[in-house]
Amino acid sequence: MRLFLLPISTRRALIYCQRLNVTTTNEQTNVALRWVDQGSIKAASLWASWEQKESGWQKWLVNRGNAALRRIAYEEWGLKSIPALSTRRKAEELKEKGKKIVEVSFPPSLIPEETVTELLKKLGTERQGLHQRSLYWCFIGMPIAAPFGLVPIAYSHWKALSGSKHLEFLVDNGLVTPKPSKILDELYSTGKLSFDTPSVSTTDKSSTDSNNLEEKMILHKSDGKRIAEALELPELDMELDRAVWQVERALKAEKEKKEKKDVDLANSEAQKKK
Repeated sequence: MRLFLLPISTRRALIYCQRLNVTTTNEQTNVALRWVDQGSIKAASLWASWEQKESGWQKWLVNRGNAALRRIAYEEWGLKSIPALSTRRKAEELKEKGKKIVEVSFPPSLIPEETVTELLKKLGTERQGLHQRSLYWCFIGMPIAAPFGLVPIAYSHWKALSGSKHLEFLVDNGLVTPKPSKILDELYSTGKLSFDTPSVSTTDKSSTDSNNLEEKMILHKSDGKRIAEALELPELDMELDRAVWQVERALKAEKEKKEKKDVDLANSEAQKKK
């Protein structure tokens, strides 16, 4: 497999896993996995082609489907793209320990190479508690609520939790190797905003200064398709589109909250002077 680190804003990035040639000792399993992977790629390509239509039932279906899928956090989707760490896979990867078997592609002009491992560790661990709690409450609620309504939610959290643990395992065992990507650098060259990587804030002062900087978007809606086509990963278009939409909404909400807080503070100061 290959990992991609794709900055969305100056403080947020999407982790995405591309599954390459999958092999096992069982030929029937190999065939089944190839069919699943090929089916997923074809489905993503078909969905992308439907998105290009101006009208019709395909366009309607895509719009409704995307609206529903956008409710799931883009971070969760990214972690779900990483396969679960089975006992067999763990043993196989540990045999390759020290050989850096998983490449991580990233735009080096935005993310310094020396910060990649730390960023991967952060992305792999920061949401584990959330997915564990959500999975727990799904199981608690199943006897009370409609079970079939909670099963997909529980499965989504399980997939994300499994992916995060696999990512953490890869980092902890030195199985990832950062690989600067010229293609990604060229694709990101239009914005040229720096990404606030974890190692940038090495002191309390620099950490405070970094936190005071306004978070800005690096990608925009039209960029997802361009990146997906360049990397020949049609399914990535939807992932990036969802991430951009969610981060833009989050930044807008944060800005409105800050503006309201400033107005309330100004009004409070004015009242004190009277």
